[in-house]
Amino acid sequence: MHDRARPSAGFVSLVGRPNSGKSTLLNRLVGEKLAIVSPRPQTTRNRITGIRNLPEAQIVFVDTPGLHAPAGKLGAFMRQTIERALEDVDLVCVIADVTERRHPDPEILEMLVRHRGPAYCVLNKTDRLRAKARLLPLIDAWQGTGRFREIVPISALHGTNCDRLLRLIVDALPEHPAFFPPDATSDQPETFYVAEMIREKVFMLTHEEIPYAVAVRVEELTERKAPEALYIRATIFVERDSQKGILIGHAASMLKRIGTAARRDLEAFFGIKVYLALTVQVRAEWRKDDRALREFGFLRTS
Repeated sequence: MHDRARPSAGFVSLVGRPNSGKSTLLNRLVGEKLAIVSPRPQTTRNRITGIRNLPEAQIVFVDTPGLHAPAGKLGAFMRQTIERALEDVDLVCVIADVTERRHPDPEILEMLVRHRGPAYCVLNKTDRLRAKARLLPLIDAWQGTGRFREIVPISALHGTNCDRLLRLIVDALPEHPAFFPPDATSDQPETFYVAEMIREKVFMLTHEEIPYAVAVRVEELTERKAPEALYIRATIFVERDSQKGILIGHAASMLKRIGTAARRDLEAFFGIKVYLALTVQVRAEWRKDDRALREFGFLRTS
């Protein structure tokens, strides 16, 4: 264990297949709702940094999009995001869904070559295994690759064994001063999380292609004193007029449902009353447009 007089700090990447539970685990380990969580795969598009401050350590978590074959410019960006997240980090945690068939996952092992430091295999969703004896061959399979320092079965949803995982992560970090202030929970701006929470509600409330065609841009985020409240104005972008119609709904019913659900989460997140104004615009084929991808935060300018 680390000496409390000598604090440790470092960067930890969470990587895995779509819907393996990375975002749920990030939220669990950080103790804040930072990443959007949806039963649909491929919810996370950006690298999301969450920070957990402990008396003896600061852990900077990097969440990533689910590993899959890239499709189009947005898919290529997501793949590049994963590759960057494996470089220059102190620890990689591979999140594997125990209910999936492929163990170990050859593509994840191939990508792990980019990381020269320690790696943990986190076997998630153990709560879904009726027979716990099924865990043993999975542990043996991942251990047999010779690539992982620890194999940790957990349930991110219920928190089972997550405290042990947190202790093991701290043990892997180097001695180093904190990278961020002690009250920081992320290095992303507030507007990023506002957009993510709105996008999460679109994922939860709409169907088929709609969620994947959506981008959110926060136009205004202003704190007002009388009465004390946060005023947020945001635009939801889709690719076609038909998608816009579905998103707005009859008499704006769907847009109101999205806005109401997002406002509740935002009020819990910020701890203050929130006024949320949403509009919907069409930006044709934005997922294939470099300018739009940059404008919506998916392409770096450097």
